[in-house]
Amino acid sequence: RELACHLGPDGHRVNAISSGPIATLAAGGIPGFDKILEHVEANAPLRRNVSQTDVAGAAIWLASPLSNGVTGQCIYVDAGYSITMVPQSIMDN
Repeated sequence: RELACHLGPDGHRVNAISSGPIATLAAGGIPGFDKILEHVEANAPLRRNVSQTDVAGAAIWLASPLSNGVTGQCIYVDAGYSITMVPQSIMDN
């Protein structure tokens, strides 16, 4: 956001994308990653995980004139998971 304030007067927009976990070949090497994907799918409001295509869509939107009025924002592409609370079952473990 500081960069957005600093660079905005010159017409530059600064934003970020924060994605949920994505099933990739590299992520498959993380121990327990399948459990993370299952947890997100069960608890995200959209009841699914996001894909690389979902994140790419957000990036294309941010790079397009459709988002000309957007700066200093973090766009969450996580099927809504970031707006949920941690389930009690995780707190109990």
